[in-house]
Amino acid sequence: MMARKFDHLADVEVFLSVVEHGSFSAAAIVLSTTPSVLSRALSRLEARLGTQLLRRTTRSLSLTDAGQRYANEARDAFARLGQAEQAMRSTTAQLSGKVRMSVSTGYGQQRLPPILAAYARAYPLVELDVDITNRNVDLVAEGFDLAIRSGPLPSSTMASRQLEASPLCLLASPAYLETAGSLATLEDLARQQCIAFVRPNTGRVFPWQLRDGDRDIDWIPPASVMVSTDAMGVIWLAEQGMGIALCPRLFAETSLAAGQLVEILPQLSGRTRAFSVVYPAHRGLSAASRALIDMLVAAHDSSGGI
Repeated sequence: MMARKFDHLADVEVFLSVVEHGSFSAAAIVLSTTPSVLSRALSRLEARLGTQLLRRTTRSLSLTDAGQRYANEARDAFARLGQAEQAMRSTTAQLSGKVRMSVSTGYGQQRLPPILAAYARAYPLVELDVDITNRNVDLVAEGFDLAIRSGPLPSSTMASRQLEASPLCLLASPAYLETAGSLATLEDLARQQCIAFVRPNTGRVFPWQLRDGDRDIDWIPPASVMVSTDAMGVIWLAEQGMGIALCPRLFAETSLAAGQLVEILPQLSGRTRAFSVVYPAHRGLSAASRALIDMLVAAHDSSGGI
């Protein structure tokens, strides 16, 4: 008969409860037992491990170095076990809980609504808290489960899955182009009215990422109009004939389809802006968050789970 490898887990739970509550008496009240029962459980655990976990005196308890290490590892192990059980329960029960996500106005407006609607139909018991902002939130400190971000993802504390890479394109309104004159080269573009996006944290103009032949160019536009915080602002102003804008095509799909904007200088296009869903790498995902991430990826013709 195979021996039970983890038949001591009840003793580990006793140890963690004593550490959490600071005494055998307090832990005994929480666990509805007696201090002597808990003391025997701790002695069994220390005998099994071959080391002392707690220093006991008549007035106080304190962790040994070994006890501190074991408490940290045991807490992590029980947390992972809880996450595994939650994941298994979610395969047979309706998902519930709350998912907090952050997304920019551009992506939130152009891509997210049909995906969130499908998610809400599939999981009606999940509460969605969607923060539409152009600020890069601190997911861990501010309690977010996931976010959709564009461009490079420098943080090593975040895991990510790419959703799409949208082509960057130059846009102008038909009314603007009627009086713009020749537009065939980068030199021609430099003589135009350009609508620039300014980085809110630095006040510097965001370079236009262009491609001239086989060369990638980060070009600073001679801006007559500048927009900060919300990248959709450059599109709204371009629609009014105020100048030329550069943006991911996905942000301008509605305006292009309606004829409010037209794409110009395609020979300077070719670079892309990546959009990814990001989430804390070292924090367990809830089943509801995992399902939303998988749905976001699936909506962009990707496959695979987290």
